[in-house]
Amino acid sequence: MRTLTFFAAALISTVALAQAPAWHDLGRNATKAEVQAWDIDVRPDFKGLPKGAGSVALGERVWEAQCASCHGSFGESNEVFTPIVGGTTKADIERGRVKNLEQGSTFPQKTTMMKVATVSTLWDYINRAMPWNAPKSLKPDEVYGVLAYILSLAEVVPADFTLSDQNIAEVQKRMPNRNGMVFYEPLWKANGKGDVTNVACMKDCPVETTIRSFLPDFARDAHGNIQEQNRVIGPVRGADTTKPAPTAPVGSGPKPAAVVVAAATPAGGDVKALLAANSCTACHGMAQKIVGPGFTEIAKKHKGQERLEAYLAVKIREGGVGVFGAVPMPPQPQLSAAEAATIARWIAAGAK
Repeated sequence: MRTLTFFAAALISTVALAQAPAWHDLGRNATKAEVQAWDIDVRPDFKGLPKGAGSVALGERVWEAQCASCHGSFGESNEVFTPIVGGTTKADIERGRVKNLEQGSTFPQKTTMMKVATVSTLWDYINRAMPWNAPKSLKPDEVYGVLAYILSLAEVVPADFTLSDQNIAEVQKRMPNRNGMVFYEPLWKANGKGDVTNVACMKDCPVETTIRSFLPDFARDAHGNIQEQNRVIGPVRGADTTKPAPTAPVGSGPKPAAVVVAAATPAGGDVKALLAANSCTACHGMAQKIVGPGFTEIAKKHKGQERLEAYLAVKIREGGVGVFGAVPMPPQPQLSAAEAATIARWIAAGAK
């Protein structure tokens, strides 16, 4: 009897295991703290916005240290990314609709401040994605400050303004394109339809095309060779603008090599940590150019120069332009003299 009972129990267990999904014992439920760490979005009604405050002055300091290298000191850069600020007027702020977005406008480029309708979108994106090589590294007060700086450049807030969770709703009322969003209800319905009307051509399609805009040959290289300014991540790949316009789709060629972060210097200074903490690898690869030249390229160009370490340390902290082209090297005032000297020593030794 005891044997039969044991056999029956074993059989039931075997059947139960056979019927359970193969993945039933994988993973676990996320804890409340883990969910909260990812649940950081900020809605247009400002639900999810953390408490804090940041002045324009604070934002300018953070901007120069971590943002200007890609976006320009005044958010105007189109050498690397399209401009953040520009194209809006005081009249736009009054009516909440950007005139340069209207049909027939000849304004050359759509900036972020022209297009975005909600200030929460800017706060949320800066908080979760910037700087792009160290996302989520800014403190809430720094995010408020950076956003305040952008808004001051667009004349949405004055230069002595402090943005906070207490007054951000009032700032929303001054966003230049706050009335620019259009709600198209059919897109929100399961059986809805698109917001455009067109006929899909499956055969005998017309081959005629109309070129609506193009860049003249003499202007293709106006901002240097765009192919050399590619980011190492993302789908966008620029054409070689030193040559005629390509006939094949841009991006069909080989992709640039991945960035290799420099190893720690044997002299004892932790160069790897310094480069990562100060966003140096956002613009400089080990050998290849990203926005600025590669570290080994800098070493080769200045090899044998008298007092090279002192020269590089000054350039690192104070910035400059013209040595490697038109894209500026922004100052890095957050680095101490000792930290700048450590990086300079490593580059002068060959950046190896």
